[in-house]
Amino acid sequence: MPDTDSVKVIREGGLVQLVLNRPSVINAFDVEMAERFATAMQAIAADQTVRCVVLRGEGRGFCAGGDVASFGSDEAALERLETLITRLHAGIDQMTRLAVPTVGILHGAVAGAGLSLSLACDFAVASETTKFTLAYSKLAATPDGGATWSLPRLVGTRKALEIALLSEVFGAEDALRLGLLNRVVPADTVLDEGLAFARRLAAGPTAAYARAKSLILGSLGTTLPEQLDRERAAFLASARTRDFAEGKDAFMNKRPPVFEGR
Repeated sequence: MPDTDSVKVIREGGLVQLVLNRPSVINAFDVEMAERFATAMQAIAADQTVRCVVLRGEGRGFCAGGDVASFGSDEAALERLETLITRLHAGIDQMTRLAVPTVGILHGAVAGAGLSLSLACDFAVASETTKFTLAYSKLAATPDGGATWSLPRLVGTRKALEIALLSEVFGAEDALRLGLLNRVVPADTVLDEGLAFARRLAAGPTAAYARAKSLILGSLGTTLPEQLDRERAAFLASARTRDFAEGKDAFMNKRPPVFEGR
């Protein structure tokens, strides 16, 4: 997998950490970083040994969004901005299509596209001191990174409009209450606890996880009868796997299961 200055890749067995690494600008995205992010996600998607993906930021914050200093309104700047958004979106789209679980470990500033990225993760663990803002309206801009798709589904239309249009700053406890986070933990333990959460997922029945993700993420576009049919098919597919046999044997013999993801 590619490992670059702006996006680091750390491998620990089946767990892959993707680390945003422009700490001098709180990991704000420029064109190169967006390209590296998309390329890394493509490589992860092609690697069948990956069992869980962590997304986190180096330095004093997760991600401050786009690198505003590189923005402009002349044609050359607009072309760079289009490339940045296109490549960032390619990476986010690939990440949301991963069969394996994705975990955002958040701290410091989670702003603009950084918030969009956190929403695109399946799970999010945040430091109690994390600050969130969508920020776009402060620049007279509109959200990107999938935020206008994710936010209404997580918090409802009215709250999504408030978060997007007012661009107010809110804390980790508010984010937890709104359903944007799974855990809020002390600042000095966020990395350890976030990685422990991810390792637990990586040790699980990842093939069954993939089917569960597909069922849940696709449920908003189906009727109940259609969803019941999908659930039946997914359960029967799972029942044919080695992990299912292992889970049943472990249950019957009162021992911890050892899953292989197949």
